[in-house]
Order: sequence, then structure tokens, then C-alpha cells
Amino acid sequence: MKEISIKKNDAGQRLDKFITKSFNIPQSLMYRYIRTKHIKVNGRRSEISYRLQEGDTVTMYIKDEMLGEKEQKYDFLRSSKVLNIVYEDENILLADKPQGLIVHPDENEYSDTLITRIQHYLYDKGEYNPRDEHSFAPALVNRIDRNTGGIVIAAKNAEALRILNRKLKDREIDKYYYCLVHGKMPRRSDCLEGYLEKNEDKNKVYISNKASDNNKRIKTKYTVIAECGDMSLLEIELLTGRTHQIRAHMASIGHPLVGDGKYGRLQQDKRLGYKHQALYSYRLIFNFSTDAGILNYLNGREFSVKSVWFAEQFTNQY
Repeated sequence: MKEISIKKNDAGQRLDKFITKSFNIPQSLMYRYIRTKHIKVNGRRSEISYRLQEGDTVTMYIKDEMLGEKEQKYDFLRSSKVLNIVYEDENILLADKPQGLIVHPDENEYSDTLITRIQHYLYDKGEYNPRDEHSFAPALVNRIDRNTGGIVIAAKNAEALRILNRKLKDREIDKYYYCLVHGKMPRRSDCLEGYLEKNEDKNKVYISNKASDNNKRIKTKYTVIAECGDMSLLEIELLTGRTHQIRAHMASIGHPLVGDGKYGRLQQDKRLGYKHQALYSYRLIFNFSTDAGILNYLNGREFSVKSVWFAEQFTNQY
């Protein structure tokens, strides 16, 4: 028999989803155990779809060897401790991701990523311990490319993660980027529209003026901050958030990002001293139009990074 006390980060989940995340029990067997009262909530038979509440007790009348409890791995402890924090409170953390660091583990890098650095940091602070969690780990709300730097939002608890995922989907978090592009823009400010199609095999996107079954509508608003020679520093507001949207959209109108190896003129830019793409997620605003629960205190707050290398370098020349 095993008893599990439901804590804050486990609350709100369906009973079957919670068990699936926490144990290696075959799904068909898990459903049978719930129906036959081998798995109870607060000492009573429960529906599979019951949403767990903080303080509930899940009792499993099952032999330990049958539970197949999922092993907790502490791979995040192998990550670097270098972390630039823009803002932090009991619910969220805003990190300034450096260019070159991936946000999540992939086939080439498993240990040192932005999320593993955040988990390592919170573990050292005593705010996160996998032994105390059944199904939650601090997680990222948004993502940016490896070669793009800037603000990434992390949620410290399950409730904050659920709220922020919804706010991001509903466009209630405004994100602004700095980018350096080739050429002078035709207008000081404009809202570009188009359609983006992703090619998974080439890890590249293509922009079109016509809608199709395979593409998605995009909107990119830009404002010219400064001009010097044949380059322009822009502030970009993402009105939609698609893969490589800024890079591909600007390149499609003849103004590729400086230092962009996929959509730009990297070999030429390297000779000018730009070895990395000049794109940085430098500012965000929590702009909630609906209730945000425990995160209502963030509404209207604005956060930005202290410095962006290419923006400072460019404006000093301007």
C-alpha cells in the first residue's frame, strides 16, 4: 500500500493523469484499479476524471513492485550555475538567456540548458526538490531560439504555469525585440503581414503573401530606433509568435538581420564583426485583460534587460 498526500503543485490534475505521470502502471491496469477501488481518494472510490485538490490523500492498495514508481533523475545538477535573473518572486522567474544556449535539452545537449540551469538554481535555494514533487518541475512558459538572446519566463509552481500558458496563448503578454537589419526601412513604423510555412526537414520557414492550407498568418510590427550607414536598429513587437518569424519576415522584404546565418548574409557580416544574429528579446509587459488568479499582481508590469550588446554598439556609432 502507498499513500500520497496531494500538494499544491499536484492539485488541479485529473486522477488518471496524475498517476500516469508518477508511476509506470499500464493504463488499462490503472483504470481497472480505480474502478475496483484499489486506488482511492480520501478513503473513497473516485472517478477517473476527478480533479485532485490540495490536501487530498490518494491511497494505492497495490504491491510496491507493481507500482513501478518513476525514478527521479537529477541531471540538472550537472548544468552550469551561470544564470542572469531579470526578475524573481515566489511564482515566476524571468531569465536573460544568453545567445548560444538552448532552452530545453535536445539530442545534442542534455545537461546544460536554460531550464536545467533554472532548476539547479532553485534546487540550491531550497525552492525545488524532485523528492517533494510527484509530477511537477519548474518549467518554461515561452521559448526563443538558441542563437537569440533575451527574456524567457519560467514558472515555479503548477498554478503559475497553467495561468501563464493561457495568458501566452491569449496574447496577454507583450514581447518586444531589438534587431539590427540591413538597409533603411521604407517607413519609420509599420505593421507587416504575411503567411509563414514551416519546412521541418530543412528547419526553415518561408513567407508568402497568400494564405494556403500549409501556412499560418503572421503580423510583425516594427519601429525604427536608429539608422547608420546601410543598417537600421529596430524594435519589433511580435503580434503573432511563429518559428523564425522575425528573421524570415524581415528577410522576405529585403532587410535580413545582421549576423543571421539562415536567412541573411553571415559571411559578409562576419567581416563587419557580427558573428551572431543581432536579435534580442529585450522587453516584456504583462498585459492581462482577464483574471490572472495568483498572478494578478503582475498585470501592467514591464521588465527589460539592462543591456543588449549590438544595440549599445550601434547607438554609440549613431
